[in-house]
Amino acid sequence: MEPILETDSEELSESEDDDEEEEEEEEDEQEKKVRESPPSEYLSAPLLPDSYRENSPDEVCLLAIADNFQRQYRLLCPERKPLLLCPINECGVKKFVSTTLRPTMTIHPQLLNWEGCALFVADFLSLTPLEPPVELPRFLFSATSVLHSQTATCFEYASVLCSLLLGANYDAYCVSGYASKEMCLLDQSLDECHLMDTEAKVTSAKAKVESETGLKLEREVKSRFLTNQANKEREEAEAKAKPHEEVLQPPVDSLNGLRVHCWVLVLAGCRSVQENFFIDPLTGKSYSTTYDHFLGVESVWNNFNYYVNMQDCKDGCAELVYDLHDIRLWEPVLFGATSKRQLFLNVLKRKEMKMMGMTWEEEEEEQELVYEMPRSWVSYINITKQDLETRWPGSRKLTRYKKAHLETFAPYLRLDGLVTRLTVFKDLDCTETLTVKEWYLDRNDHLKEREVNKVSGITIERFTAGRQFHLLFHRFTSTAVEGGEHEMEFSGARVDGLVRRVDKPEEMTETFEGREDFLYYRHVVFEQPVETEDDDVDPQPEERPLLKVVERFHRNPKKDANDDVAERVFLSSQKKVEVTYHLEENRFVPCVRTFVKPRESLGFKADLVSGFHVDPTKKPLHTLALYDLFSALAKAEKDVELQIKRSKREVGDIVSCREQEEADILLHFSPWTTTGAAKARKQREEMDRVAAEEQRWLHEKEKDYLAPFLIRLGNMENVSADDARRLYDDCLSDFKERMVVQARLIQDRHDQATQALQKKQLHYQHNQMNMSHQEEKEYQAFCAEHTFQIHVANERLSMHKKSVAQRYRALDQRLKQDPRLAPYLLS
Repeated sequence: MEPILETDSEELSESEDDDEEEEEEEEDEQEKKVRESPPSEYLSAPLLPDSYRENSPDEVCLLAIADNFQRQYRLLCPERKPLLLCPINECGVKKFVSTTLRPTMTIHPQLLNWEGCALFVADFLSLTPLEPPVELPRFLFSATSVLHSQTATCFEYASVLCSLLLGANYDAYCVSGYASKEMCLLDQSLDECHLMDTEAKVTSAKAKVESETGLKLEREVKSRFLTNQANKEREEAEAKAKPHEEVLQPPVDSLNGLRVHCWVLVLAGCRSVQENFFIDPLTGKSYSTTYDHFLGVESVWNNFNYYVNMQDCKDGCAELVYDLHDIRLWEPVLFGATSKRQLFLNVLKRKEMKMMGMTWEEEEEEQELVYEMPRSWVSYINITKQDLETRWPGSRKLTRYKKAHLETFAPYLRLDGLVTRLTVFKDLDCTETLTVKEWYLDRNDHLKEREVNKVSGITIERFTAGRQFHLLFHRFTSTAVEGGEHEMEFSGARVDGLVRRVDKPEEMTETFEGREDFLYYRHVVFEQPVETEDDDVDPQPEERPLLKVVERFHRNPKKDANDDVAERVFLSSQKKVEVTYHLEENRFVPCVRTFVKPRESLGFKADLVSGFHVDPTKKPLHTLALYDLFSALAKAEKDVELQIKRSKREVGDIVSCREQEEADILLHFSPWTTTGAAKARKQREEMDRVAAEEQRWLHEKEKDYLAPFLIRLGNMENVSADDARRLYDDCLSDFKERMVVQARLIQDRHDQATQALQKKQLHYQHNQMNMSHQEEKEYQAFCAEHTFQIHVANERLSMHKKSVAQRYRALDQRLKQDPRLAPYLLS
């Protein structure tokens, strides 16, 4: 669309004169609309920069260009709706839409790619639908105001997202066009939730055989015809059970194709983007440019230019070509303005000219001067770490999907650490709950996921590594050990090598890995208690008699196959032990032995052992060797019984531990999060305050001479007359006792030094003739030291006697002047 000049079109001059009055009336109405104040909290905000409240000379010129372009567009395309060129910002000032985009590079790694940016914008903002839905909005607020209020229209959604993508070096554009009702209103009630597990889980006999035997079956023989028939029957049953879902379609929209929407276009060529694609800022999802819910495009813009679509959109966006430099397909507002691609080409050209010894200034002089887009009037978009953590408005969000509700919470918002909850319903009205799946974060019990099936009553819990008993997975039907089924999985850090346990009232199965005895499987069958009228108390689970215990072992390469046990079965009820050995190479049948336990009155005999050996030439074992094998098996049976009792007891301990943990849930606040840092800072300040109070209290109590006596009374606030007299007498008596004790200590030291000196002098008198010169020097030094100690003791005792009377009078006066005792002592 070229500028219309008077010399170029004389026929249009008359029509322009005829429409001048209408345009003036429209401008007057528009000026009135401009003067209509947007939300008062923005108009009255004194902290907004001047760029929000007024236009620079370049922006005034740009508004004039946009106004001229809008008039020509209305004249040449009267069947099309007006363009969104100069909406009103939060301060009631017209701003060109391209200058509303503020490319911003953030410091957060989550916002360095388009997925993170789109997800943050979709989570952080809440939608304000356009009203009416078929008209462009009159207001377009800045990204800073939108992020502050966390409410936005689809155009403000797209502006914020496009600003972040431009800052991350994507070739991104805001798209003004038309979309379906579901996309415009953020209605996902007919969409499948991305967290729902729609894939069927394979629970074939192959997995069962692998878990029991440890052998991997490479191929399972089955009939293709029977398999196809079973698939057809299953599909028909599902179709009959859900006939209404196949024909489920959204209701007919009377405004289909007219609803205005805004989204983001990302062109290929930057950041390894191979194909053009759309991003819906309301959901944060990417779509192909041929997606049928996008019904048409009016215009696109970025921070360099504004382009009007001149292509036919009768078939939606499927046939559109996004070559914005082709003026036959896209009409720009600013002809010749620099684009993002042109900037890249200029950089490459500068490098080439520098290598050739040329200067860029010479090339710039030859280029024609064109009007460039002014810089954005929006302030720097500041996204804090706390914004990334809290995410959703009010720190929580509820999304309704097809037969599911998805709730998300900010970390540490809930006391139980819940961050995500997915509720799956049976019906489309979401009235009958099927399953509830919850995800947790930073719990002291390491719980990360819980799934509760409301129909079957089965609960599945998953944990992170590091918790008690090394538990990773727990599936149970009841919290009670007796009468409930418990399936548990453990990490490989256990000493016994246990990795899986399935405990039922009638049986228990355990799987092991990495054991030194090569045990990998144990299956226990318990004897069911017989209900009688006399038995009031059921036996404990670990005390139940054993009917059968099956243990399987991996191959031990250090032993001969015929001596290496592969399976042993303890039949307690039949008093038998069956042993099967590993299969020898080139053999089809393993060796087998059966031991029958002898009666207590009888001894072991060779005829109690029966079996089969694959090598007929090998001599049978002697009675002594068979007795050694039987003794080892009897000892192993006792050990197995103890291990089974410990396993049953451990199941009860795990269940009890889980009940205690659920009753007292604590969260580990990570110091790398704003919430955790604030929590740690608060705790540290509280600890410092308590410590300061304790020090102040101790300091005050050290100066309070009545504190020990008040503690004896038990009432340190209210003192009666009798208590005051008793405190007065006790304090003086205690002072006298302490003075006497000090005098005794001084006198004791004086006496000790005198006795030591006298003893040394007596020893010297008896041995004076036999002492050496060195011993005489030591004697003189000893006498001098103790004489000095005696002198010091005499002086201290004299000073003490002189000061006692003075200190006693001072204490007496102080007690009589004490505010707690004075009212009673003076009277």
